[in-house]
Amino acid sequence: MAVTHPVAVTDADFAQAIEGHEGLAMVDFWAVWCGPCQIVAPVVEKLAEEYEGKLKVAKLDVDTNQATAMRFNVRSIPSILFFKGGKHVDTVVGAVPKAHLVEKIEQHLP
Repeated sequence: MAVTHPVAVTDADFAQAIEGHEGLAMVDFWAVWCGPCQIVAPVVEKLAEEYEGKLKVAKLDVDTNQATAMRFNVRSIPSILFFKGGKHVDTVVGAVPKAHLVEKIEQHLP
């Protein structure tokens, strides 16, 4: 059975795990102390299940992976970044409704 929950990515493996991914990837930039991040986390997990095989879902803790957060100019969390073929194509900032994320995913899926 494939991994459906979001995978944790770090500064060390971000280039390989996300920028090296051929398809669509969604990365949740978050932190343990962030209330809105805790609100959006179950939504991100549900989307990982629902889009299994079509979308790679990952989480990056901005406190322990500041280089990647700075590289993509993440100033507010949660920030959910979308990558297609390894390129950053879209960003959603804040705890948004599931429907908003679904709309973004559908917009970028082939």
